Amino acid sequence: MTVKDVSVALSVSWGLIKEIDKQGLRERYRQIDVKEVRYIAIDEFAIRKGHKYMTVVMDLERRRIIYVREGRSQESLVPFFRRLKRQGVNLMGISMDMWPAYITAATEYYPQVPIVFDRFHIEKNLNKAITDLRKAVYREEVDLNKKKLIKGTRWLLLKNRENLNDQKNEKKRLEEALQVNRPLAIAYYLKEDLKQLWKQKDVDQAKSFLGNWVAKAIASGIQILKKFAHSLLAHRTGIFSWFINKISSGPLEGMNNKIKVLKRKAYGYRDMEYFILKIYNLHYIRYALL
Repeated sequence: MTVKDVSVALSVSWGLIKEIDKQGLRERYRQIDVKEVRYIAIDEFAIRKGHKYMTVVMDLERRRIIYVREGRSQESLVPFFRRLKRQGVNLMGISMDMWPAYITAATEYYPQVPIVFDRFHIEKNLNKAITDLRKAVYREEVDLNKKKLIKGTRWLLLKNRENLNDQKNEKKRLEEALQVNRPLAIAYYLKEDLKQLWKQKDVDQAKSFLGNWVAKAIASGIQILKKFAHSLLAHRTGIFSWFINKISSGPLEGMNNKIKVLKRKAYGYRDMEYFILKIYNLHYIRYALL
């Protein structure tokens, strides 16, 4: 039931119901208990156009949002980590993407706690690199027939191979595109190969696998792939940490999707405090009062 539904049913203003809901949420989330938090995930989501973001932190064991703040800078996380330190919280693992500001904040306050770079974000970064490569090869291709085969293959390149639809001839279309452009083919097969990294039995096997993968990416001579490979090397400690602390930002990604739905249904919150309170409450109810 929405705020409007309640206001209509009770014949009172929308604003009154919203303020009642807001006050109730204030009381509920005035002091979020973090003393038992051990594993967290950190991520951000866009709140409006123009690179406006909010940082969110999830308690991975309890699947609840425990911190929300505007921005995605190092300073966005300082109040959170200071509070954890004051309360003597014994963190055991932090999952995040490779955003430098988050890494700096985490290592400043919890230098001994392993940071785990999330598989989802690593694959997302590689997908972006492949998308950029596809745009470049399409732009540079002069053969109209080859250009036609490459056009419209973005989602085919990013799809898991086992999910390609035979009825729509997706495998055939993809193979034709890969046959006419070697850099695109190399990037695609390296993308598929990288998925095996997380299937390695232990850290030693993972180190060997990643070393071989990076060597192949650099040897390809494709600048976009070389840049991505060097990024993996620079962040390899956080990648290998997953084999010791198998935590992931996946649950937070799922919550971020709920936040996007919340924002869309509400057509954007002008009252930022109310919006943040609704985010804290997402784990508590199935449908948010909007």
